[in-house]
Amino acid sequence: MHKIIAVSIAATILASGCFGKEQQNAPTISNNTQQEMPSSVELEVIVENLNIPWSIEKQGDTFYLTERVGSIVKIEGEKVERQRVVLEKELSTASEAGLLGFVLAPDFSELSLAYAYYTYDDRAGQFNRIVTLHLEDNVWREQSLLLDQIPSGTYHHGGRLKIGPDNMLYATTGDASKREIAQNLQALGGKILRMNLDGSIPTDNPFPNSYVYSLGHRNPQGIVWTTDGTMYASEHGESRNDEMNLIEAGQNYGWPIIEGREEQEGLHAPLFTSGSQNTWAPSGMGYANDKIYVAALRGNAVLEFDVTTNEQRELLTDFGRIRDVFIEDNDLYFISNNLDGRGNGQEGDDKLYRVSLSQFE
Repeated sequence: MHKIIAVSIAATILASGCFGKEQQNAPTISNNTQQEMPSSVELEVIVENLNIPWSIEKQGDTFYLTERVGSIVKIEGEKVERQRVVLEKELSTASEAGLLGFVLAPDFSELSLAYAYYTYDDRAGQFNRIVTLHLEDNVWREQSLLLDQIPSGTYHHGGRLKIGPDNMLYATTGDASKREIAQNLQALGGKILRMNLDGSIPTDNPFPNSYVYSLGHRNPQGIVWTTDGTMYASEHGESRNDEMNLIEAGQNYGWPIIEGREEQEGLHAPLFTSGSQNTWAPSGMGYANDKIYVAALRGNAVLEFDVTTNEQRELLTDFGRIRDVFIEDNDLYFISNNLDGRGNGQEGDDKLYRVSLSQFE
């Protein structure tokens, strides 16, 4: 049985120690019983002892979670295992880098194929690349290279991968701490990229012979589509002024010329921003019932944005840094990232949680 915990939204979960990046505890299924608390929300801890998880994917009843240190955790019922990932390049250990975005191919059940985004080091320098991974005998192996030498620096690697409703592969890329490249159409950094599933450039991309779908981004880490196909992306601002943008093909989202609530002709201001006094550090995104849910790292929350009323609120807090969310059948899953070197590790961190959205209606 998974652990069911009833937690007051205003309550604080006390940290019980700080764990470093090198923690390698085996991931485990939680088995504690339900705790009763008044005026509370019920949550389920599905798995504990994850090692800096970054992306949540699900096929049927099976979860696949990437871990930044270079592994994938498979969760199937009461069974959990950490699967090895064999890459062609040496995985970078730079801050924020590693095995990041991950998405299962539409025909994964037949071909055991997935797409991944990772940061690597070689003689030429530090870069990000998008590859396919093939799963065989519980080992993921890099099979083919789709796009290489995406800029990478001290920080701001981007890294989110998603397959859109148009069956295209989208990737978010950071400015690699070189802000000027976000406005350079010849550079892959500071962009949202779009490609065919074989890695080729779609003929209907907004810029000829270019992967660039939108530009002027600082460090976007989340993308999602509503049921009508509208695309949104989350983006880290410079210390504050984090953004949630409505994304349109070929448009410029301003970085580093504008940010937050600033406006300038020809540049798109965000739909929502944390403003100059607050920070979210938003990451993965999910959508359900006309609302967008965003994982917040420095905000230590799951944020909810109502795109019909333009209202926003903190849906869940007190779980530390939240890296990604996944929504299915009105259940919201989210992963903590308290072991990434910037959080306060709690006993059992990092964890995969589940909460029913019906509790917030």
